[in-house]
Amino acid sequence: MPISRRILTTTFAICAGMGLFAMGTNATAQSWPNKPIKLIVPYAAGGPADAIARQFAIKMQSNLGQPIVVDNRAGAGGVIGVEATVKAAPDGYTLALVANGPLVGMPNLTKTSYNLEDVQFITLVAKVPGVLVVNSKSGFDSMSGFLSKAKAQPEKYSYSSSGPGTTPHIGIEIFKNQAKLSLMHVPYKGAAPAMTALLSGEVDLTMVDLLPAIPHIQSGAIKALAIAGINRSSLLPNVPTTAETGLAGVTMETIYGIIAPKTMPASIAAQVREAAIAALHTQELKQWLNQQGVMDISSTGSEYQQLMRAESDKWKNIISVAKITAN
Repeated sequence: MPISRRILTTTFAICAGMGLFAMGTNATAQSWPNKPIKLIVPYAAGGPADAIARQFAIKMQSNLGQPIVVDNRAGAGGVIGVEATVKAAPDGYTLALVANGPLVGMPNLTKTSYNLEDVQFITLVAKVPGVLVVNSKSGFDSMSGFLSKAKAQPEKYSYSSSGPGTTPHIGIEIFKNQAKLSLMHVPYKGAAPAMTALLSGEVDLTMVDLLPAIPHIQSGAIKALAIAGINRSSLLPNVPTTAETGLAGVTMETIYGIIAPKTMPASIAAQVREAAIAALHTQELKQWLNQQGVMDISSTGSEYQQLMRAESDKWKNIISVAKITAN
């Protein structure tokens, strides 16, 4: 066969193949979803992310016409669940609702098989301020009281977190640094066991999302010393912000969003985002989030990605200054 003819034949075959691939991708996007969707939560069941994800799943599945099954993949500060998400088939049937910790904290703390460029960011969905809390039996009635005793007896008091490099851990390291405290870190595998440790008296302090703290504060089991946010919470109007206690730099918010495998088709990503924002706009979900002290937010995928890049730079600096390790 002449070379020119061979080149034309090869070129035609390549183009035809690309055409078939494009047709297949479009067909997949157009028929999506036609089976249940998995929503990975990279944390233990019973924690704040799990609660938010389950409420979202209920509303999103009614918009998409297919069941959304929450799949808890706890471990390694959320890394296991994010890894499972980015390595999943990019067909729109594996999504994740994730906090900022495993996206911007863990990759700066330890070697992970992914980075921010391996993630497809769909939309932000919620933001929750942290709250510094103690066991009500501890005798600490205020932030000033805690600071006074903790400074007088370095290393005597301990705090729990949901794991090294997670939002509560980074938040308390900021707190320690600004208040010039020496506290012992006791990491757990998730927010729920970290709270259980405080309730049982195993540790003296923790920083946790407002959502799981509210019931225990209302029952009197734990006491809130300060909101680690810019504004006071309407649910706890008498609890000062960290700034009001003299710790203006101590702010830490857990930012939740929906992510997917990087190469998931843009048309499916658009449908997921549309369903998520529609869920946020329902009165039932909005009311539930507000009752938990959670602020509903949304964004484009690009805005979400840019925010995580900025957060990554901030966390990298904190991890370096505090000499935080994965152990």
